[in-house]
Amino acid sequence: MSVTPFGDRLGATFDRFGHLCVGIDPHAWLLDRWGLEDNAIGAREFGLRVIGAAHGRAGIVKPQVSFFERHGSAGFAALERVLAEARSAGVLTIADAKRGDIGSTMEAYAEAWLRPGSPLEADAVTASPYLGVGSLASSLDYAAARGKGVFVLAATSNPEAARVQDARVTTTGTTIAADVVGALTGWNAQQGGSRFGSAGVVIGATVALADFGIDIGAEQPTATLPVLAPGFGHQGADPRDTRRIFGNLTPGVIVSESRTILEAGPEGIADAIARRSEEVESHRG
Repeated sequence: MSVTPFGDRLGATFDRFGHLCVGIDPHAWLLDRWGLEDNAIGAREFGLRVIGAAHGRAGIVKPQVSFFERHGSAGFAALERVLAEARSAGVLTIADAKRGDIGSTMEAYAEAWLRPGSPLEADAVTASPYLGVGSLASSLDYAAARGKGVFVLAATSNPEAARVQDARVTTTGTTIAADVVGALTGWNAQQGGSRFGSAGVVIGATVALADFGIDIGAEQPTATLPVLAPGFGHQGADPRDTRRIFGNLTPGVIVSESRTILEAGPEGIADAIARRSEEVESHRG
């Protein structure tokens, strides 16, 4: 049975709803502000309300797995319900799990998050490449066969990351960050046939990409590389600067925001999402 590639579904979401991605981060302090208990039930209710507010206003949400996981098995059950609700609403989900391992262990992670019918099924998952990008190959293939996506960490905004991500690969002279970008760009090119690739990268919107050796002026191949870009809003990046920050990567940029939208509370979040989505699209340049 044929499946629709994740990149095609992402492109359709961009066309219909724009490039905003709403984070689902049930911090303890946010749950309190929303009048919810800091437990699995509160996290579930929080996530469901965000999905309800995003429906028809934004096409992508990104549950931060750790904020559910901290509540143990009940937290995972809450996340399962949130992911199921998003599927029913036709909202793309990126499970921000940052999994990374080798062999059958990594394959099991892919099965947990990307297998159709899995309790934790998402449309895409974030992954760590620091056991080698090649260690993710089977997961990328698994995702492609099932119409799912994988976003691989490349250049993150935390200051500790620079020593690793801007280090040079001895065999090529490129930075590790640029090597990750190149590997995923190449993998997408091998798949062919889609406007956007099904494998993407995570690049913080607050980093100077040149410092990480990433060429934002490079011509994009046929399958544009998706870029999950946290750092907008509370962390300081402004959607008006998307073109300046990402250059030729801009068509595939997913503008990820959490706190500035979630702080609007249960009564104001729908308007906050609609307003921010309009701002994101109006400043793409």
